[in-house]
Amino acid sequence: MARWCAGNGWPVHPLAAGRKTPAGNCPGCREDPHRPADCPCLPAGRWCHGFHAATTDPERLAAWWGANPGLGVGVSCGPAGLVVLDIDAHSAEVPHRDRLLPGIPIHESVNLTGLASGFDTLALLAALRGAPSPADDEATLRVRTPSGGLHVWYRTAPDGPRYRSSVGSSPKVALAWQVDVRATGGYIVTPATRTPAGTYTPVGSARLPAPLPPWLAVELRRTGHAPGPAPARVPAPRPVRPAGGVSRAVRLLEPLLAEVRACAAAAEGTAFTEKLNRAAYTAGGLVAAGHLAEPRARDLLVEAADAARPHRHRHSLTVIASALSAGAARPLHPEGRP
Repeated sequence: MARWCAGNGWPVHPLAAGRKTPAGNCPGCREDPHRPADCPCLPAGRWCHGFHAATTDPERLAAWWGANPGLGVGVSCGPAGLVVLDIDAHSAEVPHRDRLLPGIPIHESVNLTGLASGFDTLALLAALRGAPSPADDEATLRVRTPSGGLHVWYRTAPDGPRYRSSVGSSPKVALAWQVDVRATGGYIVTPATRTPAGTYTPVGSARLPAPLPPWLAVELRRTGHAPGPAPARVPAPRPVRPAGGVSRAVRLLEPLLAEVRACAAAAEGTAFTEKLNRAAYTAGGLVAAGHLAEPRARDLLVEAADAARPHRHRHSLTVIASALSAGAARPLHPEGRP
């Protein structure tokens, strides 16, 4: 499967044997947290840092899976030009109708009886757009997951936007309730991967991703999954101020970033997500007030998060995107003026 994916131009990386998560880092990377870009393992042909190690190099693939045939296979979605809808069917309390489709109010006249999973919310979104549900799209690769969910694979145009990953449980960056998006900053488990819960099994006859439907591309942009401005309802950022203002902003942000980096001292029990959320929310306010450029803010946050939890990069990206968007609604001035 690794060679087949690489032959399609999709960079792959190992998953832990019998699991859907990336193979663990080497002891050195676990004990000395650092950014994936600075890791000596990757140039040396080792697989540390999850999807950051993904490659299509046939020699590296032969070395990895030849010596460890039990490893699973993950595809790094961003470099592969893939957008995969991860539809969940988990048993969970259904949220209020206004939280089922972010940004889309659902009138009380719409009967939601029986709605229970991501299959239902995705079908509802598609119906509102006059399109068939992607879960029923026989033209593209669809993979049934061991938990009863479904992965729907699409490819993007080579010169098109590179969409961002998100988690459907987050109201700030969701496509729909219980519908995750796997794209840049994330990976997807390949068909035929086996776990104790079962096997990822293709559905239907299609074995390759179809082009991303135009209506879905519009929805991904609307919900903040594409590069560019955040979704509507957030004040537009003011022009970034001269260097003095930026320096004050960074000084205000640095203690919060230090709290995030300090989480590297322990593997758990450090309130990492809460601290990262606080730092990103503050950064969003600084960006909205024009004291800090968004790319600079995002870089600072990602660097601090990866230093503390390099193996949770995708989770960190989701927290950062959500908190930056929330913080942008309340511009923050370091000098304390409105």
